[in-house]
Amino acid sequence: MSAVTLDDRLGTRWKKPPLISNSTLRWGLMIGALIYLVLAIASLDVNWARVAEGLSRGWAFVTSFFNPDFVSRGSDIWDGILESVIITITSTIVGIAISIPIGLGAARNIAPLPIYLICRGIVALSRALNEIIVAILLVAIFGFGPLAGFLTLSFATIGFLSKLLAEDIEEMSKVQAEAIRATGASWLQWINYGVQPQVMPRLIGLSMYRLDINFRESAVLGLVGAGGIGATLNTAFDRYEFDTAAAILLIIIVTVMVLEYLSGIIRAKVQ
Repeated sequence: MSAVTLDDRLGTRWKKPPLISNSTLRWGLMIGALIYLVLAIASLDVNWARVAEGLSRGWAFVTSFFNPDFVSRGSDIWDGILESVIITITSTIVGIAISIPIGLGAARNIAPLPIYLICRGIVALSRALNEIIVAILLVAIFGFGPLAGFLTLSFATIGFLSKLLAEDIEEMSKVQAEAIRATGASWLQWINYGVQPQVMPRLIGLSMYRLDINFRESAVLGLVGAGGIGATLNTAFDRYEFDTAAAILLIIIVTVMVLEYLSGIIRAKVQ
């Protein structure tokens, strides 16, 4: 900046420059965005009478959280929670067991190209399909029940964990791995002593994170017939038993918070 320009600006308040310097283009984009927003809102087909009717139900649902009913359908809630816990734990364990070899194969720095492409294809397929879509498909194949939920969450765990594990392996330090390889170790020994110690804390943390995701997802999958507490929750909503629905949601929230707390403790222990 020249001395003249600096002298001109001394004593004047600094003003942040606009994101788009051309004022015509800037105002044109803002007006265009505003027109699009107005047209988009106007295109919505809203039944205001139904909205007004639903507001009272919504308020009843909100107030039910102050008086949740854990007793009236206590046995159903307990059965649903137990089924969700079983689905969550089994699907997480199976998903992790399958994810580890796929994650190793999907890491470009340790896997040959054909295996890398196959494993990356499996990861991409798992991540491309939403859990709800997979659950609906599996319910159509295997029928209503926890088996569809177990298979859905195992499938989702593979895509989630394999991708993050592969990325962690690709970013690991090469020094330790090369040092183990230089000793003449076999491939399994190289993975066990050169790779595994570097990614194990991250793998445990991700596994705990996936565990609480699977518990939350098991509640959602129950809405489409894949078992778990979601089926009980869906029944409560269908019967307008908001106090029971509130009790189920509170149990889910508390369980997820406990899992999150345990996850933090375990991650701190292994790191």
